[in-house]
Amino acid sequence: MNALIYFGSSAQTKEKLAERKSPYSGEVVSKTPICDTQDTKKALKIAQLAAKDAKASTLAQRCSWLLDVAGKLKENKEDIAQTITHEVGKPITFARIEVERCIETLTLSAETMRTMHGETINTDAMMSGKKTMSFFRREPVGVVAAITPFNFPLNLVAHKLAPALVAGNTVVLKPTPEAPLTAYKLAKLFIESEFAVPNALSVVYGDAEVGSALVCSTIPRVISFTGSVPVGEIIVKSAGIKKVSLELGGNAATYIDKSADLDLAAKRCTLGAFVNSGQVCISLQRIYVHADVYDVFAANMAQETKKLVVGSPYDEDTFMGPLIDEEAAKRAMGWVESAIKEGAIPLLPPRCEGKMFYPCVMANVTDDMAIVCEEVFAPIVSLVKVDSFDDALPRMNNSPYGLQFSVFTNDLSLVQRAIDELDAGGIVINDMPTLRFDIQPYGGVKLSGVGREGPRFAIEEMTEIKSIVIC
Repeated sequence: MNALIYFGSSAQTKEKLAERKSPYSGEVVSKTPICDTQDTKKALKIAQLAAKDAKASTLAQRCSWLLDVAGKLKENKEDIAQTITHEVGKPITFARIEVERCIETLTLSAETMRTMHGETINTDAMMSGKKTMSFFRREPVGVVAAITPFNFPLNLVAHKLAPALVAGNTVVLKPTPEAPLTAYKLAKLFIESEFAVPNALSVVYGDAEVGSALVCSTIPRVISFTGSVPVGEIIVKSAGIKKVSLELGGNAATYIDKSADLDLAAKRCTLGAFVNSGQVCISLQRIYVHADVYDVFAANMAQETKKLVVGSPYDEDTFMGPLIDEEAAKRAMGWVESAIKEGAIPLLPPRCEGKMFYPCVMANVTDDMAIVCEEVFAPIVSLVKVDSFDDALPRMNNSPYGLQFSVFTNDLSLVQRAIDELDAGGIVINDMPTLRFDIQPYGGVKLSGVGREGPRFAIEEMTEIKSIVIC
C-alpha cells in the first residue's frame, strides 16, 4: 500500500507519509511519502546528470523499454485497474479500459518514434543560397517535468512519460496526490525494466510546494502539465524561458440538428456527459438543440440517463461511482441549485449522497447561467433550445474555453461549416465531443491550453530541432 520515492533508479522511504482514502469507502488505500523542495531539487539534479546517457541511448533500447512496460502492464492489468478504482473511485469497467488505453499509448509512442525523422533542405532554392548538404533532425530537450491529474491517473501519466522517455529525455514526475500509488506502479515498471536508461525517471509526491520547485527550476526544458486553468496561469508566469505544454479546462458543447439521428445523439450525449462522473476535460456540458426536435431529444436524454447505474465502483455494471471528494459533490449541487433559482428545470430530481452525485440533466437553461458559462467538472449537462445552427454557433464559441466541440447532423453543408467555424482544438461530427483517440493530436485553444498531446505531437513538444549545413 505504501508508495516509495524513486530518485532515479534508487527507491527510498521517508518517515512522513500522507494517507489517501478511497472516495467510495473512506478506507486508507495508499500511503505516500511527503516530499519537499529539497527532494524535488535532488530529483531534478539526478535527471540532469542522467540526460547525457539518455540522449546517447539507442532508439532500439528506448522502444524496447516502452514495449516491455506495456507487456508488464498487460500482465498486471487487473491489479492496476483495482488500484485506480481504490484511489479515485473510477468504476472498475472503466478502470480496465484506462489500463488498455495506457498500453496503447506506450505502444503507439514506441511505434511513432521509430518513424520520426528530419528532412533535407534545398538551400539552393533561393537566389542567395548555394548547393549544400543541409538537413535537420530532432534531439531530446534534456529534462522534462511532468505534472498529472486525478481523472485519468494512469493514461495521462503515460501520455507524458512515454513520449518524453522514448525521445531520449529524462523525466521528473509529480503525480496527482489523489492517485499516488497508481503512478508509482507504472513508474516502477519503467524503472525496473531491463531496458531502462539508468536514472532517467524520478517520482516526487506533493502539491503546490513540489510543483513550484519543478516549474521554477532552470533544469527542466519542458513543463508538461494537465490540470486547472488557475494553476496553468501560475505555471506560465513562473516557468521562465522553457517550453510549456498545458492541457487545461474545457466546456465542451454539441449541437443537435433537426436532421440528426436523435436516438443515437441521446445515447452518445448521455455517455459523453456522465462518463467518469463528468470529471473529464472534454465532458459534454452544453447541448444546443434545434427547437423542432428539442422536446423529443430532451425526453430521450432523460430516458437514457435513467438507465445509468450509480453505485459501488467495484460492481461490474456500475457506470458512475463517486466524485473525487465531498467538496466536488457539494460544488456540483451548488451549480444545480443556482441554476434552478435562475429558472432552469431538472429533468431528473437532483440527488447527492455524500460523494455520490447522481447524473443531472438541466432543461430551460439560458446563456447567462453560470452552469453553462463555467466548467462544472461534474455529471451535469444543460440543454439549450436554439432556432438553428446559426443561432447555436456564436453561443458555442462564446466561451473562454475551446477544447472540443461536436455536431450531430445529416446535413453535409452544416458539417463543413462546423469544421470551419467552431473555435476549438477538436471537432467531432455525429458523436460526443468527449470522444478521444490517443493517437490523435489533443489540446485546445484559448484557456483550454497550449500545445498538443498524443504520441507524435508530444514527442514534437519534447524535442528540439537541430539544423545542420555541410558546405
